Amino acid sequence: MDTTWLWSLQLFLLIATMLIYSTWNKMYRKRNLPPGPTPIPLFGNVLQIKRGEMVKSLLELGKKYGPVYTLYFGPSPVIILCDYQSIKEALNDQAEEFSGRGKIPSWDQFFQGYGESFSNGDEWKQLRRFSLTTLRNFGMGKRGIEERIQEEAQFLVAEIKSYKGKPFDPTKILVQCVSNVICSVVFGQRYEYSNKDFHKLLYMFQAVFEDTSSTLGQLMTLLPNIMNHIPGPHKTVVNKLNKVNDFILQRVKENEKTLDPNSPRHFIDSFLIQMQKEKDNPVTKFHWKNLLCTIMNLFFAGTETVSTTLRHGFLMLLIHPEIEEKLHEEIDRVVGQDRSPTIEDRSKMPYTDAVIHEIQRFSDVLPMSLPHLVMKDTQFRGYTIPKGTDVYPLICAALRDPKQFATPNKFNPQHFLDDNGLFKSSNAFLPFSTGKRICLGEGLARMELFLFLTNILQNFKLHSENQFAEDDIAPKMNGFANYPLSYEFSLIPRVQSLLVL
Repeated sequence: MDTTWLWSLQLFLLIATMLIYSTWNKMYRKRNLPPGPTPIPLFGNVLQIKRGEMVKSLLELGKKYGPVYTLYFGPSPVIILCDYQSIKEALNDQAEEFSGRGKIPSWDQFFQGYGESFSNGDEWKQLRRFSLTTLRNFGMGKRGIEERIQEEAQFLVAEIKSYKGKPFDPTKILVQCVSNVICSVVFGQRYEYSNKDFHKLLYMFQAVFEDTSSTLGQLMTLLPNIMNHIPGPHKTVVNKLNKVNDFILQRVKENEKTLDPNSPRHFIDSFLIQMQKEKDNPVTKFHWKNLLCTIMNLFFAGTETVSTTLRHGFLMLLIHPEIEEKLHEEIDRVVGQDRSPTIEDRSKMPYTDAVIHEIQRFSDVLPMSLPHLVMKDTQFRGYTIPKGTDVYPLICAALRDPKQFATPNKFNPQHFLDDNGLFKSSNAFLPFSTGKRICLGEGLARMELFLFLTNILQNFKLHSENQFAEDDIAPKMNGFANYPLSYEFSLIPRVQSLLVL
């Protein structure tokens, strides 16, 4: 049998491979990008990322190549920023250049560049300005945002009391109470904790985060062109987002029927009114797709992250009962038992404020933040970053920067207290990111964390039959989001023990 053709084919493939690699290597070396591991054609640096441990791998590479380095996601270069100083220089000092939104392959198929969080250029600027103004207006109205949170906190306390001290997993109820605040602002209504449609909506939110953080979800970020053709949970994200979209669309249509252009009741009304004002503008940014995507952005930013932070926080307090005791003491001294906590109380409660900040720092719910995009060819630290390059500011590196925090890998509220026990801020406290893309709902999230935590601790003492260790609260630092381990605890009414005293 003549095998000449087989040898010829092998020789051709070998020569072609060598030519491709040689061309790739020349192109790669020619660029004035920050240093980084040598990529391979098509697959980039996927071999440098440990399976299912994307964040850990990026941090380890930072130790080798420095706080600013280049990694290839497939054939595309990505710039990684992995300390507080580099993040500050990029997102604050060169804010305009780094103000774009980078690619999130698992989500981009659905959002397609629409909505406040995923748009760019003038479209993003208009949507962000409108969203900030609208949220601010509702925060200052008759039923301001603080009042909405306080109302929901009372529903939460009542629901917890119905458990009569029995152990429960806090995941569902915390997601529900936090999401109800967004529902109140966006839809003008809250949902009962027993509402099944509400449960389905919240399940979809959580599933989207978990699928994006899964091993295959991480590979989708690294190799989108290849993973688009491979089945797995990363492929179900779009379907889940479509179901969330259907839920929101139904509520928007219901609100549209009773819209009063002279009296907006919530965010949806305000956006619909703006759509009417610009209906004759052929290039308007206020249309249905941007409305639905912006609402989804608000839900994602204001539901999963805050509720997950609270779950982390209660687990930390179970491990550190001495901290819980100090929180009880400060709440009793400043607020007492005759009224509910208010935002005005926060300035008089430095220890509580410090604990909440440390919970956010240590839990590090979104360690990679969301990717940015360089809007034009940019000079940064002597390197040239081409227009359209994705940039990942590793917020986890800032929150654990040893130059900024004395014990970066330990839960320690003293990070936010001075020698006199007064609250002190830190420039490296960046759980909401920084710069022009700082989280739209930062103010809302801060209010929720303070009011929900203080209302619960004013009324209850934490208890668990299980014994937890320090390792149990250490964030796993694997993918897109950090989740605490699953746990149950009991919330015992404090009124009984206070009456005894």
